[in-house]
Amino acid sequence: MQPFTEKAISIIKGIPPGMVMTYGQVAAYAGSPRGGRQVARLLHSMSGKYDLPWHRVVNAQGQIMIQDPEARFAQQTFLQQEGVEVSVNGKIDLSRFNFHPESE
Repeated sequence: MQPFTEKAISIIKGIPPGMVMTYGQVAAYAGSPRGGRQVARLLHSMSGKYDLPWHRVVNAQGQIMIQDPEARFAQQTFLQQEGVEVSVNGKIDLSRFNFHPESE
């Protein structure tokens, strides 16, 4: 496994319930500031294998980006069950729910 992938998996696993990180944030903390798309691919292909809390990763505007209606609903539901407020258009207030590992 590549060092970036290992680090990204560790970061994603470390996002606590009730908080979110952006794809770009995860990439930057994993050492590749422009690797947001890599994080998205990693989540798509490895979430099940590594039991990743995929639902805690959103885009830079705090929006749920999954296009599939069923998966989008699942992500919104999982976040709401953890106490994250999600607007009707799938947006999360990053000023309230954004996780910063260095501050923990």
